[in-house]
Amino acid sequence: MEMAELSFNLLLPCVSLVVSVFFLLQLFFRVRQKGKSENPTLLPVLGILFPLIKNRYRLHDWITDLLSASPSNTFKYQRPGGIRSYITANPANVEYVLKTHFENYRKGERLNIILHDFLGRGIFNSNGELWKMQRKVASYEFNTKSFRNFVVETVQSEILERLIPVLSKACNEGFSIDLQDVLQRFTFDNICKVAFGVDPACLEPSLPQLPFARVFGDATELSFGRFLYGVPFLWRIKRALNLGSERRLRRAIRAVDDFAMNLIRSRSKEIAEIQLKGSDSPRNDLLSRLMAATNEFETETVEDEDKYKSDAFLRDMIVNFMLAGRDSPSTSLTWFFWVLSSHPQVESAIRHEILQILSKRKGEMEAEPKGGFNISFTYEEFREMKYLHAAVCESLRLYPPVPLDSRSAIQDDILPDGSFVGKGWGVDYSIYAMGRMESIWGADCLEFKPERWFVGGEFVRENPYKFTVFNGGPRICLGKEMAFIQMKSIVASIIHKFSLEVDKSFVPTYTLDFNMHMKGEMLVTVRTR
Repeated sequence: MEMAELSFNLLLPCVSLVVSVFFLLQLFFRVRQKGKSENPTLLPVLGILFPLIKNRYRLHDWITDLLSASPSNTFKYQRPGGIRSYITANPANVEYVLKTHFENYRKGERLNIILHDFLGRGIFNSNGELWKMQRKVASYEFNTKSFRNFVVETVQSEILERLIPVLSKACNEGFSIDLQDVLQRFTFDNICKVAFGVDPACLEPSLPQLPFARVFGDATELSFGRFLYGVPFLWRIKRALNLGSERRLRRAIRAVDDFAMNLIRSRSKEIAEIQLKGSDSPRNDLLSRLMAATNEFETETVEDEDKYKSDAFLRDMIVNFMLAGRDSPSTSLTWFFWVLSSHPQVESAIRHEILQILSKRKGEMEAEPKGGFNISFTYEEFREMKYLHAAVCESLRLYPPVPLDSRSAIQDDILPDGSFVGKGWGVDYSIYAMGRMESIWGADCLEFKPERWFVGGEFVRENPYKFTVFNGGPRICLGKEMAFIQMKSIVASIIHKFSLEVDKSFVPTYTLDFNMHMKGEMLVTVRTR
């Protein structure tokens, strides 16, 4: 197997060299004829490949530059393989695709195929009836008061029992800590408790290395890596031959499958035993709720029942929700604390708001923490933290956890800016670029200003097709409220008790992944207030 992989790795550069030379003359002549242009040079078959490779380390900023230079904030390009696509940062186009003509723009076949091994038929990788069924079931569960309370309690428990002790240890012993790693551990523990009802204990003070947490991260990274192949079919060759990254991905997905399926079967047995006793399940986790909901879901045929009620389908649903709950909040918070480190006035304003809210409490200990006294907040208190909410939104605007999303047209269409979209063409929208468009946010669009979210002293929610971090239309994020609860809980608890210092010379860069992780570590020095 090692010899086969070596041969493949030696062959790949040769193939790439031949293809590159073949199109190099075309590139040369097209550049001469085209001169300077706001759009990237396109080549037959390879399409946008060469400028994509050139800008791969600043992909989202390059896209932002191209969109800013376009009068309509939209440009047309050709993917490797000949698929024509648009990428846009035009709010009117985004609303049209996500809402007005939602039925004509679906998750494309290419996306479905690339992500199927990992995400299966889950909510992020499905269309039509499969998507509608999951959306209906999950929407009901996410909006119940009992589930919201369960989420709040789970987050507060993880903060008080793990996050605060870990940060206190770093403070007392005087060592720097990688905040991104800490936050990823927090959200992994939290989503496993919320989604599965199990506690992996990633954020124990010893910061243990847990195999499942690692393989889930590998499955995420390697699945997205398929998008980065210059020639679309190369990852399929590697998968067929079980080589390199595809072999590692297969192992990672097998481990995720084993974990999820064992848990589902164990929970099914537990629920069956409880029902025999005539009792209700005491569990509030998402898995237990989804199992109950799908059992009650009415299907018309045996085939539908197999499709919607199988263990494999539950596995896909849970893995999709786990992906969102693990990565997006931790990624968002890492960028938030980095931005906050250079805006002390914003941190002071957040802390002032927290102390004002705590001062309203009666018959409790004073707001300032002393000794081992830690504060937990209620759901109602989080709703009062308007400035903190604005600061989180402002950070999400500039550093969205998911920087780019894509749809595919079912039929010919015309976007609001006049762009013709052919059947099967892609329409991507850059969430990262939309947060940095002067045409959308004004001349100060690159500045971190929570105040922009207030009008007349009142917080005002932005149009979801201008602020697209949580998607929009029928696919708007179901976990939006849960994400804000988690992020505001963590920020309020940390700022109330600690001051986090980031090296002023640290300049972060982003990874190319599902989520826009910060590359490497973000070391912070922790100090008590």
